[in-house]
Amino acid sequence: MIVILVAHAVAALIAIPLVLRLGRRAFPLLALVPAGGAVWVAANLDRVPTETLQWAPGIHLTLDLRMDALSALMSLIALGVGALVLFYCTWYFDDTEPRLHLFAAEMVAFAGVMFGLVVADNMVLLYTFWEITSVLSFLLVGHYAERATSRRAATQALLVTTLGGLAMLVGMIILAQEAGTYLLSEIVASPPSGSLVHWALGLVIVGATSKSAIAPLHFWLPGAMSAPTPVSAYLHSAAMVKAGVFLVAAFSPGLSGSSTWQLPLIVLGLVSLLMAGWRALRETDLKLVLAFGTVSQLGFLLVLVGIGSRDTMLAGLTMLLAHSLFKSALFMGVGVIDHSAHTRDLRELARMNPRMPVTATVMVLAAASMAG
Repeated sequence: MIVILVAHAVAALIAIPLVLRLGRRAFPLLALVPAGGAVWVAANLDRVPTETLQWAPGIHLTLDLRMDALSALMSLIALGVGALVLFYCTWYFDDTEPRLHLFAAEMVAFAGVMFGLVVADNMVLLYTFWEITSVLSFLLVGHYAERATSRRAATQALLVTTLGGLAMLVGMIILAQEAGTYLLSEIVASPPSGSLVHWALGLVIVGATSKSAIAPLHFWLPGAMSAPTPVSAYLHSAAMVKAGVFLVAAFSPGLSGSSTWQLPLIVLGLVSLLMAGWRALRETDLKLVLAFGTVSQLGFLLVLVGIGSRDTMLAGLTMLLAHSLFKSALFMGVGVIDHSAHTRDLRELARMNPRMPVTATVMVLAAASMAG
């Protein structure tokens, strides 16, 4: 696992000179790094590998990595979809795209950091990766830096997710002090109790809901649709917005009996499910339809994993995988339509099937998957 993290760090560094030399043709080469990581994860699904490396033990910061079934699923999503999106970038961008070399480095780095987030067992390490994803999201959403809308959306996403992450950090520290350990697996196995723990759980929920764009902190996600389509397909449908759901799913097995944990998650999830679903039906921009649909489905996921029972957890994880696949496919399909028709307005996109039969087929299949 440490090798995968190092490989992504190295790939992010060499992405800049590689793209400057080869242009968009460098993306398939860069995609080999997360693809190789996904192959390794798939080959180790039958065991729970752990790795530990001392970093700063005085502040409880060690590289404690652990890949259980939940982490393996999220790793396959982060690395597998990341590889596919990097391949997609080969055709989405032109060689004349400004700052394409920086974009490539940030995308590869994000795949590595997201992998680190889901396999981190030490909560301080998890928080470190958590905030790095916010910074990389800020840079990727603001790729079109000359546009005021992109700068505003990037800043908004950064503020919401970073402040939520700080609240989560405080909650994690309280949990660690009460439990006597910073290892997530040990806290779940033997959850602490007490009045302070209830406050800690509330703060962790704030962090999770801010990252996964759950109401009332959902507003940054539709705004982030000003980012390039590969960013929307990867960060805002398959990977980063799943981090909050992942955190809830990781804690739920040990906290499923706590009303302080379950009730807020169920209420917030249902509000997001209904509110964003209604908003999606009123939008005409294809990316905004998908964005509000994502917020609605994230609310559904939060309810399932927040309940914490075996059956709802299995249902939630199945939905989590399916959502990552069909929503990233839909976003990439919208990118193809936008490039070809030069519009994303639903009112101007009738009768596209004869002109784009392959794209239409992919979109129908992905939409059928979303409809279930």
